[in-house]
Amino acid sequence: MKDLFGKAILDYQTNNSPEDLITETSISEEDEMSVAYLFRDFEAMPKLEQKALKLAKGNILDVGCGAGSHSLYLQNECNFDVTAIDISENAIKACSLRGLKKTRVQDIMTLENEKYDTILLLMNGAGMCGKLKNVSKFLLKLKSLLNENGQILLDSSDIIYMFDEDEDGGKWIPSQHSYYGEVVFNISYKGQKEDTFDWMYIDYNTLQNAASANSLNCELVLEGEHYDYLARLFY
Repeated sequence: MKDLFGKAILDYQTNNSPEDLITETSISEEDEMSVAYLFRDFEAMPKLEQKALKLAKGNILDVGCGAGSHSLYLQNECNFDVTAIDISENAIKACSLRGLKKTRVQDIMTLENEKYDTILLLMNGAGMCGKLKNVSKFLLKLKSLLNENGQILLDSSDIIYMFDEDEDGGKWIPSQHSYYGEVVFNISYKGQKEDTFDWMYIDYNTLQNAASANSLNCELVLEGEHYDYLARLFY
């Protein structure tokens, strides 16, 4: 991986001529994403993210922290003990430069022998497991990192709205052999193209079923304005 997402974050933090990221998926055309959005403060965050941060408690793990905006709020405004992890070395460099005290280049699936009261997976963090077939292993890993009475807070979207309706008013799904929330992402930055990677948007009912199958409770905390939601998982 060329870590273009992380490079854009670090360029913005160091004022190194940052540009917009170009994203494209297997079900959508190219779109520009302002890197500045990743540096937003609490007031500029969507209500789902604000609600998640208000529910966060105790020792917190921010998974896929990106530019670290959620962790910074929890550390600086709420005085929580926060560990921010990301697989992007450049993103973690930017987080440290922004003043995050506990940062680490880390894949959540390789994290061992640690326990947290709150695990955050925001900006569709559950999607990092890539495909629905991986979700049980993913949830079990998260569960293994929870303290007693701990919680997982994640947001995602039901992207069924992106598919065409048929003449009977039903939805046309591109393949019956894969989950419709699975997409392939491409990222471009400053003329470079990232290797493609799998991502997943998981609808709430599918998440709830997966949680139940892995002995986790799942509750719908808040619904957004466009098929998105915040969920809380616990055991």
